[in-house]
Amino acid sequence: MQRYARRLNCAEINSSFYRSHAIETYQRWASTVPPTFKFAVKIPKEISHDERLRRARVPLRQFLGEVRGLGTQLGPLLIQLPPSFTFDARVTKRFCSLLRELHRGPVVIEPRHPSWFAAKATDLLNTYRLGRVAADPAPISEGALPGGAHSALQYYRLHGSPRMYWSKYSRAYLRELAAVVEGAKSTVWIIFDNTAAGYATANALQLRALVNAPER
Repeated sequence: MQRYARRLNCAEINSSFYRSHAIETYQRWASTVPPTFKFAVKIPKEISHDERLRRARVPLRQFLGEVRGLGTQLGPLLIQLPPSFTFDARVTKRFCSLLRELHRGPVVIEPRHPSWFAAKATDLLNTYRLGRVAADPAPISEGALPGGAHSALQYYRLHGSPRMYWSKYSRAYLRELAAVVEGAKSTVWIIFDNTAAGYATANALQLRALVNAPER
């Protein structure tokens, strides 16, 4: 972690999706990186996949209590929804209201069903200040760009294309991303999830080198 944090300035904690971590674990991770380093944390699948945003108060309280261990190094919370989860305004509004009752920090959501990209869904996410993740591959064309009202944050999750989790990103694509970072008026998070063949770290380092480089 210390070696990683000397080269890159953020990380996405994905293991929290599968299992809980003690607050002391988050505290230990925070203590090993510089004060400016930030962690995004994925909410548990119990909330997003098993219960599909219903009956979330107890597990959400537990999760938020654990991630407090990151202190000021806590970045956005990430909600990834299953591809079969269609937008339900009543359920989503109830969950978002609970979420904002318990947590005021940045939150991004990665929906994977086309119904989440309709105007009604977008308006509801805007109301509760949830940014929509820009994903690659995107479920529909609108999903390739960040959405939502969280103007202070753009969040990209790049899973690998054309072969999901396996493919590396070309230098030309990384140059385009570097231009996005340089031209943004908000914070940009770019997370590489093409980890199966080890390309994620290499692509992240390549992008880091390209940002603000005199020539790309």
